[in-house]
Amino acid sequence: MAARPPGGGGSSEPDAIEFGIAVLDERVEEAGVSFPATGDEIVDALDDSEIPYDAKGRTIRLSEALEQVPQTEFENETEFLDALYPVFDRERREGGGVLASLRDALPF
Repeated sequence: MAARPPGGGGSSEPDAIEFGIAVLDERVEEAGVSFPATGDEIVDALDDSEIPYDAKGRTIRLSEALEQVPQTEFENETEFLDALYPVFDRERREGGGVLASLRDALPF
């Protein structure tokens, strides 16, 4: 997942802000996780990092996201990312509750 950042579009700004599965995929690659792997092994390899789940920078710990997945072992990276996609999508849609929704709706 990615979204264009707000701003004037200057050359110093990134083309897109990555979050969710895109960030997790990159971190798994960087950590050199080998599959099959358990959720605990992946959490350890990624130091239980916080993964941004929306363009506003809200995050969820990898271990917390994995608690919401019934699987504990993943045969390959695609299976791992597919299992976590609904978690990130749900977090993004629910996005911080009522106060965050009200704050996001205000023009200032």
